[in-house]
Amino acid sequence: MAKTPKDSFDYIVVGAGTAGSVIANRLSDDGKSNILVLEAGGPDRNPFLHIPAGYVKTLTNPQLTWPFKSEPSPGSGGRAITLPQGRVYGGSSSLNGLVYNRGQAADFDEWAQMGNSGWGYDDVLPYFRRSERRIGPGEARYHGREGNITVSDPNWKNELCEAFIESVETTGIPRNPDYNGEAQAGVGYFQRMIGGRFRISAATGFLHPALKRKNVQIRPFAQACDLLIENGRVSGVWYFKDGNPSLRTLVHCRREVVLCAGTINTTRLVQLAGIGDGAVLSKAGIETRHHLPGVGQNFRDHYFIHINQRMKKGVLSLNQQAKGWRLGVDILKWLAGAPNILSLSPSVVYAFCKSHASVDRPDLQYIFTPGSYKPGHVYVLDDFPAVTCGFSQHRPESVGYISVASPDPTASPVIQPNYLSASTDQIVAVRALRLARTFLAAKPLARFAEGEEEPGQSVQSGEALLDFARRTGNTGYHFVGACSMGPRSDARAVVDPELRVHGLTGLRIVDASVMPTMPSANTYASTLMIAEKGADLIRGISHAGSTLMADGISVSA
Repeated sequence: MAKTPKDSFDYIVVGAGTAGSVIANRLSDDGKSNILVLEAGGPDRNPFLHIPAGYVKTLTNPQLTWPFKSEPSPGSGGRAITLPQGRVYGGSSSLNGLVYNRGQAADFDEWAQMGNSGWGYDDVLPYFRRSERRIGPGEARYHGREGNITVSDPNWKNELCEAFIESVETTGIPRNPDYNGEAQAGVGYFQRMIGGRFRISAATGFLHPALKRKNVQIRPFAQACDLLIENGRVSGVWYFKDGNPSLRTLVHCRREVVLCAGTINTTRLVQLAGIGDGAVLSKAGIETRHHLPGVGQNFRDHYFIHINQRMKKGVLSLNQQAKGWRLGVDILKWLAGAPNILSLSPSVVYAFCKSHASVDRPDLQYIFTPGSYKPGHVYVLDDFPAVTCGFSQHRPESVGYISVASPDPTASPVIQPNYLSASTDQIVAVRALRLARTFLAAKPLARFAEGEEEPGQSVQSGEALLDFARRTGNTGYHFVGACSMGPRSDARAVVDPELRVHGLTGLRIVDASVMPTMPSANTYASTLMIAEKGADLIRGISHAGSTLMADGISVSA
């Protein structure tokens, strides 16, 4: 009988972000399975990680983020776009835009129709509810009240937000008090992951409670750099001890390695381990250990485009309220628990609608903020009163790729989203810009406005609007799909519907990289759902309490 290595665990979870936090919590709640979490970043002690408006400080902090950039492309006007991802406990959930948005039922029904049994809307809805602790209205069929992640409505009101909602209503789009309920279409206020005064990240809700258990251990500053593959089974993970690339350390796994490092890092690690398209790996100088051509393909991201409108002198926008004595007053309000701007998400109001009457369901997400940022700067407010109306196409047809360029695990991979490469996406971008102008020009908001600041009324033709979209658009930070889920017959599939990597044992991928298509939403809520369901699949629980035989052993909920 082979001797069990000393440094060995039942499960190794790579990444302590959104999915990894959920997996560590759910797999450890039996008190029996030993879990090791490897996290490339450190503890979430920075106070700005917990103040909702702290994202303006954390998203550009190199100590908390991965310094990824896209490749230049025609769709981004030849620009390389910064693609930050969280490198800290909680991952991107510790510094994202706080929006809780599940998408449309048809998104998940499409996943099932693609050969992913068990991933239709009725299958995944219980997992959305499981993680949610909804504070506010919502039907029990759609919302959970006892989950780990608080989902609340903003209590801060602003006349510019109300005016924008009324302006959207003038176009025939109704108010919708619950876009995560029966139907998404409409306009209203975003639901967000804020409890009282603080951000509720996956680390807050799932990871820290799990770390109180004796059967969970986390190693910070431990970047996974390779996988141990023996006779077709993944049985360990190599990582950098204390963040030092010269200190490569091996930890063994008795049951399964679960990759939860996020779309970019999971894809990079899989390729570094020699799993992927043989031609891509050979070009990067990596020996192919398991040919799986779908790895790195099907990469998608939302491309956000914004219009800024200058307000009349004397109108109070966030550009003035977040500075000087007014900011001081709001800090005091935050400390007292009163409505304040520090408890806001960057996007306050939403509108979900169609870009054209011929579209069968909403294909646009608009966001509205009663403030604006200086062109070319990240979260630097303008010096004059203004508002921002931005949008993204729900389900872009533009598809890109991720590929490692060398065997060096410290090198960034090649990331090419191919923004606006599909002709449909170009048409939708122009239509959406014109519709945004219609919203902003409607009477309820126009009475506050001085005029369009960017792109400016001189930009009118379809070509000029498309050029503006290419030159100024930015990432939605919604990276999905590069380790896509699908049956073995699907050439681009990397994992099966139980999230097991095709052709290998002992390895699952449980994060946004497995999404076969982009959901009609911000991707955080869907990643929580995937992790909740993934934990059940690992434990042999088929659906909301049903049991399967796992390794010949009956596993109960």
